[in-house]
Amino acid sequence: MKRSLSLFLLSFFIQFTFAQSIADFLSVPFPSAMTVSSDGQKLAWVFNAQGERNIYLATSPNYQAEKLTDYQGDNGVDLGELVFSPDGKQLAFVRGNSKNRQGEPANPALLQENTEQRIFLMDLENKAMKAIGAGNSPLFHPNGKSLVYLRSGKVYHKDLLSNNDSESPLFVNRGSISQLSWSPDGKWLAFKSARTDHAFIGLYHVEDKIISYPETSLDHDEYPSWSPDGKFLAYLRVPNINNRILFTPIKESNPWSIRVLDLAIMEAKEVFKSKEGIGSVMVRDLPAQNERLWWTNSGELVFPWENNGWMQLYMVNISTGDWQRLSTGSGFVERVQTTFDPDELLLTSNNFKINGRQVVRLDLKKKTVELLSNLDENHWSPFKTKDGLAYISSNYQRPAWPMLKTSDKEISLAGELFPNQFPKGLVKPEILEIKAKDGFVSHAFLYKPQNYEAGKKYPAVIFLHGGSRRQMLDGFNYSSYYSNADAMQQFFASQGFIALTLNYRSGIGYGIHFREAENYGASGASEVGDVMAAADYLASRPDVAETQIIPWGGSYGGYLTAHALAQAPGKFLTGVDIHGVHNWNPVITNFNPWYQPEKFPEAAELAFRSSPLYHVSNWKEPVLLITGDDDRNVPVSESVELIEILRKQGVEVEQLVFPDEVHSFLLHQNWVKAYEASFDFIQRQLKQKH
Repeated sequence: MKRSLSLFLLSFFIQFTFAQSIADFLSVPFPSAMTVSSDGQKLAWVFNAQGERNIYLATSPNYQAEKLTDYQGDNGVDLGELVFSPDGKQLAFVRGNSKNRQGEPANPALLQENTEQRIFLMDLENKAMKAIGAGNSPLFHPNGKSLVYLRSGKVYHKDLLSNNDSESPLFVNRGSISQLSWSPDGKWLAFKSARTDHAFIGLYHVEDKIISYPETSLDHDEYPSWSPDGKFLAYLRVPNINNRILFTPIKESNPWSIRVLDLAIMEAKEVFKSKEGIGSVMVRDLPAQNERLWWTNSGELVFPWENNGWMQLYMVNISTGDWQRLSTGSGFVERVQTTFDPDELLLTSNNFKINGRQVVRLDLKKKTVELLSNLDENHWSPFKTKDGLAYISSNYQRPAWPMLKTSDKEISLAGELFPNQFPKGLVKPEILEIKAKDGFVSHAFLYKPQNYEAGKKYPAVIFLHGGSRRQMLDGFNYSSYYSNADAMQQFFASQGFIALTLNYRSGIGYGIHFREAENYGASGASEVGDVMAAADYLASRPDVAETQIIPWGGSYGGYLTAHALAQAPGKFLTGVDIHGVHNWNPVITNFNPWYQPEKFPEAAELAFRSSPLYHVSNWKEPVLLITGDDDRNVPVSESVELIEILRKQGVEVEQLVFPDEVHSFLLHQNWVKAYEASFDFIQRQLKQKH
């Protein structure tokens, strides 16, 4: 009797574990926009709890999380860009969604209200909140009495001591303004003024109300950075690359340089110039932030450079031009964070574990680096606090969560909010290298089914990330989009699938030669070879049913899913293509309006030959297409055209379309619906064919 009861309980436990839903796997609030006050005593961040976005505050010494806002429901309205006032008593933030080219802010919940981006200000003492105006990128004046922000490429100003609610641009200008930066004394506002194929560094003098461009060029002058004493303004000068087509490799160009403007005489000089060859291209999304130059307390400049094939940090003496490398190892620096200690920088890097993210302290005096992370986890978004180090961390068993590490312990911030329904006992991925037929080596993570049985054959899925400038990690990702994908891969494993996550060529994290792989993207689609190699690897495994291999992914991952089904009929059972690219030419035009295929016939022909539509006549296997129809990255027309062609060919196509939804779904319920539809579709295909 006791034995029967034990077996019943064991069976119930196993069924309960495996019965957990996709919604359970996606249930953990995702933290973002973490920031710290200038004195290191206050931390703030956003939690997206199943679509309900709110700001939380943790204050020294106990760091008990306090919910500052009370926005309710999965309403698809974004929240972020948190900025503390200089005295730490106020918090500015942006709530709302960006606009499409028709001037319509995203509104996937079909709310009967204006969902455009607006700036709000909260008094942290009495929690009173007021609206500042429509816009984004708020920046406090150094005295904390006013705020500047951007709206449609113009700078707006708000006097925080005035009751006047009128809004007008701070000054009149041509071009689109970004990269606002106050001088330490608050007398000057520096900015970038983009003019399509060139850009100026501009200065606005607050007292005189005069705008000027001290040094103009036909290059892209950008990323202004003030010296600690305010006497100098450093910026990058990046030569324009004419007719540069996105999604094609580039390793060399006209070298970029660093220039320093002397405010006393309003003259600039070159203090550093990159070498020709590797490193001559300034990679615009690495580091992945709106800064590129950091002054040391002694007047030197720290900057990123891909001189050795890895994006790392260097330092230059602005007087002598002597430079040296600061970060070490084979890995890249993805983000840089200043602290209230002027002699250090905190880096997010993969130098100590190539398939993860670590926090590294860079001592600017000693020119040394110190690993601050536990290599069993992934850490990012580091901030120095009065009592230790705050960061966001994850591992393969737990998605991203804000943490505070003191001298003697690690604290989980707002730990009480972690949902009880999130599954336990997730699968640790095996790290793989996969060689394509052309010899290129890609990287992958393999998740075996829970309760894996040797000798059994399992269906297999291949997840293909977007970007392609992305990297999947050995634990839950630092992007909510890809954290969701990690959760889905774990769900597949819980349901008896072998789940492979592929880091194919042209992604980040493995150096310039991996990222700028020959003939990738619109120049030949060489990365498709990595997908085929991954499928061949799975088919060769004794535990994989070789006729039950299914690719799936979004954006660039949807593009590769479409390529796989179009290029290799019979190789894959089916596929799930989420807002994928199917013809490079209109997508390139979407990002580069100057690109007109008829004006570049050779490039256009190559781009089309590199597209899934070029091979579409071979396509036989069923596919599920998922997209939002307000996608600003990949036009919905990409899927509209594909479904028409596939229907004419008699291919089985199912579809799921989210009205007014954007590329990275704003509604949590749409993530759940998309993944539930994907799993249901795959399960039905498995049953129909086997």
